[in-house]
Amino acid sequence: MASLRGMQQPELSKKLFKIIKTENHAIGAYESASRERISIASQLSDWGEATGDDSISDISDKLGVLLSELGEQEDVFAQNLEDHRSILKQIRNTESSVHPSREHKARIADEIAKLKYKDPQSPKIVLLEQELVRAEAQNLVAEAQLTNITRQKLKEAYDIHFAATIERGEKQIMLARHGRRLLNLLDDTPVVPGDTRPAFEHAAQARQILIDAEEDLREWTPNMEPISSSANETGSSLMPHQAGTAATSVGGPGEEPSTAAEGSTAGTVEAPGHRDVSGSSTVEQPEATSSYPA
Repeated sequence: MASLRGMQQPELSKKLFKIIKTENHAIGAYESASRERISIASQLSDWGEATGDDSISDISDKLGVLLSELGEQEDVFAQNLEDHRSILKQIRNTESSVHPSREHKARIADEIAKLKYKDPQSPKIVLLEQELVRAEAQNLVAEAQLTNITRQKLKEAYDIHFAATIERGEKQIMLARHGRRLLNLLDDTPVVPGDTRPAFEHAAQARQILIDAEEDLREWTPNMEPISSSANETGSSLMPHQAGTAATSVGGPGEEPSTAAEGSTAGTVEAPGHRDVSGSSTVEQPEATSSYPA
């Protein structure tokens, strides 16, 4: 049914709908990679113990801990991508709300053209032209709202995406370096038949490497260029504060003030609790709600 609903999207929002849907598949892949990496880490530890070699058992167990944490970072990244995806949905919802305004204006213009061709003297032409003026004014507001929300939310969404990518990359690099330190504790000097390898003497060093890795993750802080934004100059109508009143008053005689995004935006965007990318400059804007499928 999800694919069927996708076919019913307004033309204006179809491309972004597809991006959001594909992004969901990518998120699922990262979540799957996380689970598989954690499973592999556990299997590596079990295998090392089964070898009967104390050195390999100790090192493989601690490598498993690091690999498991690498898997956890994939899951955190997937969660951040979900936040990024939810912000893209706000652009899609606004596109969908603007589409009827465009169609209404085009339909009136088409009716006028047909009527002028069939009956140039028809009194209905004047009424339609007045209605077209109102439709054009309302569409002008809708288009301004669309361009405002598109620019702001595009920056916000990919601010989260790239900040999460940096976080994942830097943390995985730290873990990988500690993994290489562990490998250096394993003596791979060849032995001849009958020789006995010396007992593993680096257990304390191996434990310290895990402690170092844990401390590095805990002390990690983002160090990235902030993303500038003028979103705080936008009012609840998705228009600049000084233009908000005028923008929402467009309409014909006796009509209630309206905006293109009315009913599609509410609340504010809050930084997700699981995000650890405080260096990013996530902007706050009205959050679009929708009945679209995830």
